[in-house]
Amino acid sequence: MNRIEVGQEITAEVVMVTNDTVFIDLSSKSEGVIDAAEFVNKDGEMTVKEGDKIKAFFIGDRRGEMRFTTKIAGDKADTSMIENAFKNNIPVEGKVEKEIKGGYEVRIGGARAFCPFSQMGGRKKDENETYVGKVLTFRIMEYKEGGRNILVSNRAIMQQEREKALADLAAKLTVGQVVTGTVKSLQSYGAFVDLDGFQALLPISEVALKRVNDISEYLEVGQEVTCQIIRTDWASERVSLSLKALIADPWDTIEDRHSIGDKFTGKVSRVADFGLFIAVEEGIDGLMHQSTMDVDAKSNLRKLYKAGQEVAVIITGIDAENKRISLAPAEAKKEEDDASAFLSSQKDDGDTYNPFAALLKK
Repeated sequence: MNRIEVGQEITAEVVMVTNDTVFIDLSSKSEGVIDAAEFVNKDGEMTVKEGDKIKAFFIGDRRGEMRFTTKIAGDKADTSMIENAFKNNIPVEGKVEKEIKGGYEVRIGGARAFCPFSQMGGRKKDENETYVGKVLTFRIMEYKEGGRNILVSNRAIMQQEREKALADLAAKLTVGQVVTGTVKSLQSYGAFVDLDGFQALLPISEVALKRVNDISEYLEVGQEVTCQIIRTDWASERVSLSLKALIADPWDTIEDRHSIGDKFTGKVSRVADFGLFIAVEEGIDGLMHQSTMDVDAKSNLRKLYKAGQEVAVIITGIDAENKRISLAPAEAKKEEDDASAFLSSQKDDGDTYNPFAALLKK
């Protein structure tokens, strides 16, 4: 392969993993080596395997071995390597020695660097979090005066890692996908659900088919839920979920269960200026318009009715396509039926009843 310069970044395939070394393919029947410790996570687990593609930086030829690293650390961090890390944007590992005015003093190999408070940690900071004594990864932002003036940023590394994690999630979590996560917190407007470390929002309007006022009646922290992804906005780092999207729509079969003329007693689910919304069944409300009610047209329905109040109604119309059910007071319908029955009883020889007939005969 072409000559590799110190500090050059390459992408190569892992060909072997041992207890202390990861070997990568450099083509031309040659291999590069990386310390396996660079790929061991905090739980002691190896995070790469044969066949994986990784990015690494060339740090030199030692005893015939082409050595690479994913970051400059420890004895690798001599002056020339730190300068190469700056020029080639290679991450460096350093120990936070102490807190000084405006930030922290960081030891990188034999050099000292400065990390401002604003460049330490992620965007969300824990007020009680301490960094002194920790070994962290940094990006060299400035390298001046032959290494006597070095400015580093830990936040730049964390942001890069976050962007990569988000890119991986964006490829994995797509609209329409059904996912399972754990409820992390409940808010008045919905619940936050953990999806592989990402907090997605389950709006209260997407919890059930019917109107939900108290989300704690349906969900609790720690509960595992299966939802459908209905919206993604990775630029704003937002994902919206829905529980009700996975529930069969009762409107599809509404006419199998209800018919015009059906009478029942339902509870008021909502009071509007123009009428009452009354629960017909779970997830379906019908509207009893004010014009059908025995109230003055200028009456304030909110003073006459309350949510939860029971009302006897009759179904006067079903529009499944537009998801609408029209209702009327059952009492009003009964009065109409009684009036019709009375009129029918007054018919004479098939003639339509005339209330003035008796007077005319006289």
